[in-house]
Amino acid sequence: MSSPDTPSPSSAFFSRRNFGIAALVLATSAAGAWFLVGRPAAEVGKPQAENLENRPVLVQKVQFATAAPARILVGTVRARVETDQGFRISGKVAERRVQAGDRVKKGQVVATLDPADLTLQRETAEAELAAAKASEKSSSAELMRVIELRAKGWSTEQALDRQRAALEEATGRRLRAERQLELARNAQSYAELLAEDDGIVVSTSVEPGQVLAAGQPVLRIAKDGLREALVAIPEQEMDDIRKALAEASLWTDPGRSYPAKLRELSPAADPLTRTFQARFTLEGLPADAPLGMSASLSVRPAEELRVARLPLAAILNEGKGTEVFVVEASGELKRKAVQISAYEARDALVSSGLADGDLVVVLGVHKLKPGLKVRPVTEMRLG
Repeated sequence: MSSPDTPSPSSAFFSRRNFGIAALVLATSAAGAWFLVGRPAAEVGKPQAENLENRPVLVQKVQFATAAPARILVGTVRARVETDQGFRISGKVAERRVQAGDRVKKGQVVATLDPADLTLQRETAEAELAAAKASEKSSSAELMRVIELRAKGWSTEQALDRQRAALEEATGRRLRAERQLELARNAQSYAELLAEDDGIVVSTSVEPGQVLAAGQPVLRIAKDGLREALVAIPEQEMDDIRKALAEASLWTDPGRSYPAKLRELSPAADPLTRTFQARFTLEGLPADAPLGMSASLSVRPAEELRVARLPLAAILNEGKGTEVFVVEASGELKRKAVQISAYEARDALVSSGLADGDLVVVLGVHKLKPGLKVRPVTEMRLG
């Protein structure tokens, strides 16, 4: 058993450990004092500045382009005027002489009605006119006799007035019969349906043997003349389409374009497609150009705004407006104020303040300062 004056093994261990820690602290303090004494007085307490000279920066070359690219819409070539033609009288179709797609000339007979009833109506009108003329002739002769008798005093004034009224009635009957005969002859001529203009038969809606009412459409003719492009316009572009510039090209001849001008825009949307029908007049197409051809309509804004697309990370705003860092030819950074026309999900559209070909820093702009010399790189390499 050890005496109270004699240190135990564990006490000796802790004494040596404390001595080691004290020696380490003393050495560290001495090294720090030597570091402070060895540095110049002006640098004591000042953090070491980071060397930014020739540091690489990721840049993007500025390229201005139209803010909204031309929108391509698909349409079909249609005639400026398409008319439904039908008989002006009712009757039974005897013959249809044209088919859909046939070309017709003005005055050409395209369909006829059965003329049997019309012939009977004309003959009836002719017989009525003959009877009316005979009655008028008889009344006129009777009036002459009454006038002679009245002059000799063998007739009364009342008899003379009655005969004059009979002659007037016979004359009116003749006039009515003449008009009825004229109408019957016109109706007989209406039994032949004539093409009103040069054009193409777009569709037919009747067949021989079918009984028609007066005015019922028989066929549709697309008149020769101006051609148009029929296009379906999405509802979100209704406001822009009225002021847009457009040109069209045919799928059969894509290398040639034709100026297009909006002539008609439907006020109501199609219930199925929810689009609005628009008609663009095509200038330069031949008057007899084929119908139904597919056409591509290029629509662009009337006022084209040219912008440069930059990442949002390139835009710096410290309360003095939007700015970017541009790397000059000497390699120095320069801060330029820019005008932003619109912001998108990832990009900003710059409308002014830059020129084509400028190198804009697109990463880490908040750590840069004007006047620093940097090394621009266009690609970021990892590893």
